[in-house]
Amino acid sequence: MTVHPTPSPSPRVLVLGIGNILWADEGFGVRAVEAFHRGFTAPDNVTVLDGGTQGLYLVNLLQEHDHLLVFDAIDYGLPPGTLKRVDGDEVPKFTGAKKMSLHQTGFQEVLSAADLLEAAPKRLALIGCQPEDLEDWGGALTAPVNARIADALTLACDILAEWGVTLARRAVPLDPAEGLLGHDIDQVNYERHADPPRAAANE
Repeated sequence: MTVHPTPSPSPRVLVLGIGNILWADEGFGVRAVEAFHRGFTAPDNVTVLDGGTQGLYLVNLLQEHDHLLVFDAIDYGLPPGTLKRVDGDEVPKFTGAKKMSLHQTGFQEVLSAADLLEAAPKRLALIGCQPEDLEDWGGALTAPVNARIADALTLACDILAEWGVTLARRAVPLDPAEGLLGHDIDQVNYERHADPPRAAANE
């Protein structure tokens, strides 16, 4: 009789966008994960979520997943629109190094709380984009930041592939109404009513 080993379950992966779409480039993380959801299908072990500004409410989600990939606006002190990948133990240092908003400190606390509960992600990666404008209430993403969303998705696909996750690109991207954000706050509908990015408006 041949005994076959029980296959290991696939790690549960959370793809998370955090930020506040009401403050221009603060919404990068939410817009990136929205575009990710519209453009790709993921296997059943992957959850794609707009985390917004939920802060400590996200701890329970971290407890339910093994790996975490985060999109966020991060002040690296680099030119606007610069993308930077950070992994593992370095992530909390960047999410709390410069307090740009309440959500950022909140997310650092989420990681600390998950660690205390012995629920810290086994693998953790951050895709951060340097913002240009965080003070334009109701404004759209600025041009340099919006232009990097496609590159952020490519980087996300590379990271997930390293984690053994195979994505499939949708033949036709989901309509905005079918995305993660409803009530006309998806990027297309929201930016129809928003002021144009300052960089473009001043040209």
